Amino acid sequence: MTAPAARTALFPVGPTTPLSFAPGSPERASIAAALDEARAANFDVPNVIGGESVRTGRIAPVVSPHAHKVQLGSVHWAGAAETSRAIDAALAAATWWGRLPWEERAAPFLRAADMLEHGPWRDRLNAATMLELSKTTYQADIDAACETLDFIRANVKNMLDMYDVQPGSRPGEWNTAEYRPLEGFVFAVTPFNFTCMNNLAFGPALLGNTVVWKPAESASLVAHLSLQLLREAGLPDGVVNLVHGDGAEIGAVALAHRDLAAVHFTGSTATFQHIWRTVGANVANYKNYPRVVGETGGKDFIVAHPSADVDQLAAACVRGAYEYQGQKCSAASRLYAPRSLWPQLKERLVALTESIVVGDPTETETYVGAVINAKQHAKHAEALARARSEGLVVVGGNTDDSLGWFVDPTVLEVDDPHSPFITQELFAPVLTTYVYEDAAWDDTLRLVDESTPYGLTGAVFAGDESAVRDANDALRYTAGNFYVNDKPTGSVVGAQPFGGARASGTNDKAGTVWNLIRFASPRSIKRNHLPVTDYRYPHLES
Repeated sequence: MTAPAARTALFPVGPTTPLSFAPGSPERASIAAALDEARAANFDVPNVIGGESVRTGRIAPVVSPHAHKVQLGSVHWAGAAETSRAIDAALAAATWWGRLPWEERAAPFLRAADMLEHGPWRDRLNAATMLELSKTTYQADIDAACETLDFIRANVKNMLDMYDVQPGSRPGEWNTAEYRPLEGFVFAVTPFNFTCMNNLAFGPALLGNTVVWKPAESASLVAHLSLQLLREAGLPDGVVNLVHGDGAEIGAVALAHRDLAAVHFTGSTATFQHIWRTVGANVANYKNYPRVVGETGGKDFIVAHPSADVDQLAAACVRGAYEYQGQKCSAASRLYAPRSLWPQLKERLVALTESIVVGDPTETETYVGAVINAKQHAKHAEALARARSEGLVVVGGNTDDSLGWFVDPTVLEVDDPHSPFITQELFAPVLTTYVYEDAAWDDTLRLVDESTPYGLTGAVFAGDESAVRDANDALRYTAGNFYVNDKPTGSVVGAQPFGGARASGTNDKAGTVWNLIRFASPRSIKRNHLPVTDYRYPHLES
């Protein structure tokens, strides 16, 4: 390990400002051209194992959620044989990758960040994110460009900060800590909703780990392009091995392998709990105890005090609940509104919701695109049909899958604070409201804390500072990311490190040294400058 000299000047850390895409701007023209190119590409997405493109013939279509009859290309699914081959490639690369100086490991990542910020890769990855994930231009740029490159640069800084944590030494000895990569391979499982979650594979790899990366089935193209960028920037073959396909089929091989060193996961709570049970059942068979790091679901809240500003609250509800179709783990999905504010707030929410354009996110006026796939759409359609039958819909409440998997931005109002609509995760642009009596502030805070098993994000809106203090204390373990007079979404790398506890994950805070240390195995080294020549201690002498 060489000395990390002058690192703060060498590695500036974001946040990177997203482009405006204003009318007449060069980025609006360039993203339009990139979208045309991506639509015409007919992608043939392979697995990437040991640097080799592996096509299996088990084909699944790559489609746009907002135009699901139009195919962007196809992806080759891996099975047990390809997964085993990817593990072997990762283990082979582990023999030398983790022994390189940190500068050589960091170089391709930092080069990729620069290429993404300033070159054609920004448009290329943004366009794929818009088409495959149904994100608007602005949301895609924040995710695929800004957050991706900010994670990379933050990881380098955090790695060097970690390396700087060294033990003290007494005269006659020199003590050091070596931050080794884990022994074995890291199994990275990424979700569909954020391209920047390639960080689950990239972060451990920077530290010297080698990775088997399994992306969500509905995000195969953006994963493929993310790795292609990194390989073009110089990442050696075998460091990150990409396998597409069914999670259960691939996971069965990876999770049972004796050399599993860690799982880095973002996805559903149910899947993460399955992974945890599987690792526990196999614990006697591993070479080491695998690290299990995960961020899962949420039922994120906004709780408003009677002193809240209604216009600010309404804007936060709309942005927090509807941006990216409510498919952010942090999306606001339950609102606790005081009786005194509800009539005015309700009127404002209805007006704002009805003004929103739902449709193709590549069109500039669109605010809400489509949900990710037919399975999710069917779940939301069933839930909203039930809401309509129970008379809970304030505004919205409809779905349409004729052209794309569209779910209208929706506000529900329930009388039961334990209604499934306010306790169970939907992952849709649906905000469920419970109206409480103004005098029941303390009881309402207890409801917010105790009504769901999750602990990811939440927000309090209040002009009264004593109310903010009450909420901050009562909701201390209710959210790993807590916001005051702001929406509970939009965490920024290095500013609001993201992650929650309870049923929402292990709260290891992506983009921080706390996350990276989970993928390092420290070794203490003592160099003795004054070796003894006699085993006896002075007290033994008479």
